[in-house]
Amino acid sequence: MRHNRDKFQNECDTLTNMQDMKAFSNKIILVTGATDGLGKEVASYFAEQQATVLLHGRNMDKGEAARLELMEKTGNQNLRYFNADFASLSDVREMADQILADHQQIDVLINNAGIGVRTLEAKREVSSEGHELRFAVNYLSHVLLTFRLLPLLKRAAPSRIINVASAGQQSIDFGDVMLENDYDDWHAYQQSKLAQVMFTIDMARELKGSGVTVNCIHPATLMNTKLVYDSPFFDIPASTVEEGAKAVEYLAISPALEGVTGKYFDGKKVAEPNPQAHNRDARRRLWELSMKLIGL
Repeated sequence: MRHNRDKFQNECDTLTNMQDMKAFSNKIILVTGATDGLGKEVASYFAEQQATVLLHGRNMDKGEAARLELMEKTGNQNLRYFNADFASLSDVREMADQILADHQQIDVLINNAGIGVRTLEAKREVSSEGHELRFAVNYLSHVLLTFRLLPLLKRAAPSRIINVASAGQQSIDFGDVMLENDYDDWHAYQQSKLAQVMFTIDMARELKGSGVTVNCIHPATLMNTKLVYDSPFFDIPASTVEEGAKAVEYLAISPALEGVTGKYFDGKKVAEPNPQAHNRDARRRLWELSMKLIGL
């Protein structure tokens, strides 16, 4: 493990010293869920590289505090915070409109924001639009955001979209996608993460030839994040946000992944997702449902 981390860090150091990295300050990186955990660690890395980093969170005070902290830590003045509750598609649209108005391009979109598993006997929750909460926050919100920001991603091509998924995946029951029967939030979480993988595969095909690549990733197992600490299903973290962040950063900047798209990564390696991800009919049904729910 140490060898792999050191190897990755050497790759990053080499990239930093390359002449084309002088243009890194011209890159614009959007990280959702950037006020703590994995998202904050990833945002901090790009801030250190003097990229323009767009931070997202759902608590204005916490978001501004994170922005100021990263600004002081990195000396980077090009940090912008956007507040939006991803349990509301209306909030997502407003955030996307603000970004579209303020920026001409996005070089890397990291769809990271999410809600995990809370209790052993959790009650079913819904979003502002009435959709099952984890399906809405972990999946639908990022589908909508991605589509709204496609003009900026295409303008920046070659650009990259990274969906932060999970190895915890469960097949979608299209007879009860919103889990109105026999609800449990672990099932809800795993279903939302598989939906991200399925969307990644189809979005990559949708964007073929555009110069925009789309990949998804299980960054690391049970990182020391609020999502893990708050869950009764896990005893202790098994990895760190630093480990997970390095894997996400690898997908975002590695020259070795130029042109690679539609893949599911476990860390830095291509892996196999839940078999339903390869079922074209299931992906078609999910795509059609998703477009209907987000109004496209």
